[in-house]
Amino acid sequence: MNEKRVMEANFNQVLLQTQLEIQEQTFKNISQEIHDNIGQVLSLAKLNLNRMDINKQQDLEEKIKDSKNLVSKAIQDLRDLSKTLNTDNIAAIGLIKAIEYELGMIRKTGSHKTSLLIGGQVTRLDAHKELILFRIVQEVLNNILKHAGAKEITIQADYKSESFQLVIKDDGNGFDLAPLNNPDNNDTGLGIRNMHNRARMIGAAVEVKHRDGGGTAVICRYRSDEDRDHHANH
Repeated sequence: MNEKRVMEANFNQVLLQTQLEIQEQTFKNISQEIHDNIGQVLSLAKLNLNRMDINKQQDLEEKIKDSKNLVSKAIQDLRDLSKTLNTDNIAAIGLIKAIEYELGMIRKTGSHKTSLLIGGQVTRLDAHKELILFRIVQEVLNNILKHAGAKEITIQADYKSESFQLVIKDDGNGFDLAPLNNPDNNDTGLGIRNMHNRARMIGAAVEVKHRDGGGTAVICRYRSDEDRDHHANH
């Protein structure tokens, strides 16, 4: 009984840390979106307003029209920001929709091409486990963006009756895989160790492989015959 309580306490601690990290990522995404997109759009609108000359009617009308369009875009971008992922939204929309959104944010920056492939019938796992799986995906994506030098990112989700597999692939430079695939190696980065630890907490396993033709594939395998309690619309 004590062992069970310790396991539950450890899981709750990992879940809380996961929620905090997702929240931190959300704040980073909001900050970047405001700086890179909304701030730039409003700066252009301000520039248009400063350059308006009431003595040049045709030019004035064009600048007013452009300014309206820019302000409308800023308003739409702010509305989109209100849908930025947090732990409540992820629980509501499910793992696949959350991954779609995350890839969309990356694609919007223009830095990478992204795609999401689905195999089998999409079903929902336990909400807490989906949250942990999503954080693993976030950590892999962050590693790709920072270190891989990739141009394309593909995530494949395969659903079977008693198992679920996520494969996150890139066409980048690759890594030294030996330490990455050892969950007990303390010399690997904190993010990699967290992936292994979190995967084990929910009965999953993470493996990193070289891809033929270059790049890396991170494979997360999860087996379950009890969490698939309802279907997800996709």
